[in-house]
Amino acid sequence: MQRLRVTPARVHGRDRLYVSLPDGSDVAWCDRDTGRVALLFDRHRDAVLEALAPFTAGELTVGPPPVPTRSELARLALPPDDDLAPNRPGEALYTDLERRPPTALRPFRRDQRRLDLAAQQRLGGVLDGLEPAGWRILHSVPLPGADHIDHLAVGPGGVLAVHTFAADGRRVRVDDRLVRGGRGAGCDVSLTRRRAERAAHVLAAVVRPVLVVVDAARLEAASAPRDVRVLRAGEVPALARLGGVLGPADVEALYAVARDRRTWLGA
Repeated sequence: MQRLRVTPARVHGRDRLYVSLPDGSDVAWCDRDTGRVALLFDRHRDAVLEALAPFTAGELTVGPPPVPTRSELARLALPPDDDLAPNRPGEALYTDLERRPPTALRPFRRDQRRLDLAAQQRLGGVLDGLEPAGWRILHSVPLPGADHIDHLAVGPGGVLAVHTFAADGRRVRVDDRLVRGGRGAGCDVSLTRRRAERAAHVLAAVVRPVLVVVDAARLEAASAPRDVRVLRAGEVPALARLGGVLGPADVEALYAVARDRRTWLGA
């Protein structure tokens, strides 16, 4: 096991201890006031607790934040402009298409944004179908720097940051670095991973990166990175069977935090 490094930092007015690998990749962090540890990778649990021991006093707790009380939930009532729950799948793309219509850019070429919007709408409908199984879904979660998480799913199987790839009927190949759709558009797999990492930092919870390929003629993902789950849109309903990570109260607590636009300002 590589030796872990512990670095103190102050984030959003709170003192944290970040635990990272020698290459600088974070694997966990600890809130010094509450003694609560958020793990990005379960396999590092024992090593993380051992690394934190010299920097902390008292017992540490591993897991999501405690469930808020009724009065705390009442204070979390959101102004409409800050509530992300009403966001439609592809909300950010609607805004961009209104601001920059396709004809103003390349009148004789297909606009990739329209393909992406159609894919996000389709996948959003599939994800919304998980709600009867105890999942809560947010669409188009804004991140600083004009980026966004296509879909955020919080449920019994944990928290998933879902990135949509519009295949548009092409053959798609996923390797450890890139997603390629024939001769068409491609994207960097690290974007899927990076969005999940940003979500994990602000939610203080483990967030799994998921890449969903929509409308692929063929999907080749044998060499996909192990830390990114790659699915076809038709495989998404099977996520309803995942469980054992979060209880109903934890799901509602994390969802209440995630739906607040202000939560993501420091992502």
